[in-house]
Amino acid sequence: METPATAPEVKLPRSLFVFSILYGGMVCMAGVLGVKQVALGPLAVEAGIFGFLLLVVLSSAVAEIHGQKTATMLVRLGFVPLFTSAALIQIVLALPHDPGMYPPAIDAFPIVVGQSVRMMLAGFVSYGTSQTLNVFIFSKLKGQEGKGRLVWFRGMVASVISQIVDTLLFITISFYGERPILQLMEGQMLTKIVLSIVLVPFLITGFVALGRKLDRA
Repeated sequence: METPATAPEVKLPRSLFVFSILYGGMVCMAGVLGVKQVALGPLAVEAGIFGFLLLVVLSSAVAEIHGQKTATMLVRLGFVPLFTSAALIQIVLALPHDPGMYPPAIDAFPIVVGQSVRMMLAGFVSYGTSQTLNVFIFSKLKGQEGKGRLVWFRGMVASVISQIVDTLLFITISFYGERPILQLMEGQMLTKIVLSIVLVPFLITGFVALGRKLDRA
């Protein structure tokens, strides 16, 4: 009697496993953090930018270590927690609240987690487009410069361009026809460009180093 052949075990790289978990969490958290507007000196921006910058850094790090195809797949899989969290939020908002719930939280909860259908659509479109573009630009620059070279510079350039596109899409889809959007865009873009230049080079260098260390462990 022949023994059925056993499929070879597929071992997921440790860095890809860790980064994927963090990426999925940041996809959900970025939208929640975006409810608060923060002041960074003269610059003002919605706090979700910090979550989105981590998404940019994580997808770029995965592209550097595991290739563009894997990083693009990570971005696409990010829609799973994004859609799931959006659906759960709508379900929870529709359910009646407990009469004993802390009164200020009753009114605050829908404001914090609730979004219009238009803003949710804007988030889906801007996320998918900007993150895919980030991976594409980072990978193309990698081909020109050579593997492992100028990671910080490639990450910064890809982040700046993808964040500009993210702002254009999100604000246009969310607010066009309801309020003037040019001034809102200018402020958001300037802040995101500055943060991409200041933070991303250090973050992308650190995450790539961490990923390679995890894979050697």
